[in-house]
Amino acid sequence: MSLSQGRTYLAIPGPSVIPDAVLREMHRASPNIYEGELADSMPGLAKDLLYVARAEKSKVAMYICNGHGVWDAALANVLAAGDKVLVLSTGRFGHGWAAAATACGLEVDIIDFGTCSDIDVTKFSEALVADKAHEYKAILATHVDTSSSVRNDMLSLRKALDDAGHPALLLADCVASMGCEEFLFDDWGIDIAVTASQKGLMTPPGLGFVYFSDRAAEQRKKMKHVSRYWDWTERASPEAFYQFFGGTPPVNLIFGLKTALGMIRDEGIEQVWNRHAYLAQAIWAATEQWGAGNSALRLNIQDRSKRSHAVTSMGLGLPYGAQLRKWCETQAGITLGLGIGMSQPDDPEGRGFFRFGHMGHVNAQMIFGLLGTVEAGLSAVGAPHETGGVAAAAKVIAEICPVSNLDAASQSVVDV
Repeated sequence: MSLSQGRTYLAIPGPSVIPDAVLREMHRASPNIYEGELADSMPGLAKDLLYVARAEKSKVAMYICNGHGVWDAALANVLAAGDKVLVLSTGRFGHGWAAAATACGLEVDIIDFGTCSDIDVTKFSEALVADKAHEYKAILATHVDTSSSVRNDMLSLRKALDDAGHPALLLADCVASMGCEEFLFDDWGIDIAVTASQKGLMTPPGLGFVYFSDRAAEQRKKMKHVSRYWDWTERASPEAFYQFFGGTPPVNLIFGLKTALGMIRDEGIEQVWNRHAYLAQAIWAATEQWGAGNSALRLNIQDRSKRSHAVTSMGLGLPYGAQLRKWCETQAGITLGLGIGMSQPDDPEGRGFFRFGHMGHVNAQMIFGLLGTVEAGLSAVGAPHETGGVAAAAKVIAEICPVSNLDAASQSVVDV
């Protein structure tokens, strides 16, 4: 017997759930790609992208690609083969960006902080002080690593650079965090940030974005050679519509993204951040309850202040982790994320791990559906766990949204 019929729920950390309004807007014939509605919408689209990143003093370039593409785009505009970079890795995607840099001919040093902790700023500062000749031209770090679900303090990295008097550019991978986590590009002194359309921006995969500061723009001017396609110069300051995408535009994705960004504008970016933070608290309450006592379940990031508000990684070990994912998908219609990059000596493929994606177009009832299904699945597969996870989450939501607050909307960003 299976109860998976009906609308399925993709609870992986991207691609995320796409709003019906976005799907409807994309379901249309292609318009004139030389003038008219499509071309006229682009300046507003760029403005909305800058709003989401709080990068109003900076610029954004758009690409037809995914997160791996904007890794290359960011590097190509400010670094040349032989330049040296330092990668601060807290999971698989830190190593992924490092591999991309190596493939571009860069000399790469990595400080690996493992998969269960955030960046140790003291160790980073020591590396900066040791680089007396300022050989590092750029620092590469993930704001949220989608595999480990750790959230790094980007402002502390800027402070460390400033305190050391180090001129390296600060590059942030925000693919998993943009539109979900508080991120202040201008105020935090980020030089380059990369993200993509398929997570917090609630649009199908296929669009990538590179934000860059005036300082990064000045470095671009010093570059002798930049790939014609990856060059952000015309894309960020186009004289003609085709320059936004270096040729034929991704028409239907543009329409979808415009609608998604409009939804973020209407909700307000601070409220979007709050919504993700509050729903994350409910998820943590449930998972911590399941993992109490002699449970097999373990949250990958133990310190709440270091956890992402968009993705949560945890492990049950074998065979339970793999069985739970299969049960949820085949019996209840919910797909959980794989435990990528979370290999263990007794589990080289990380099949005992799984991830919840709670990013973008999600609300309380969707999260309760996820948690209720997983709690049933834990019992169904016989995984050792404590009961009461859904009840713990319900208590959190009831406290966050009391009757007295029915007409009130929080305007401040929560700190959890």
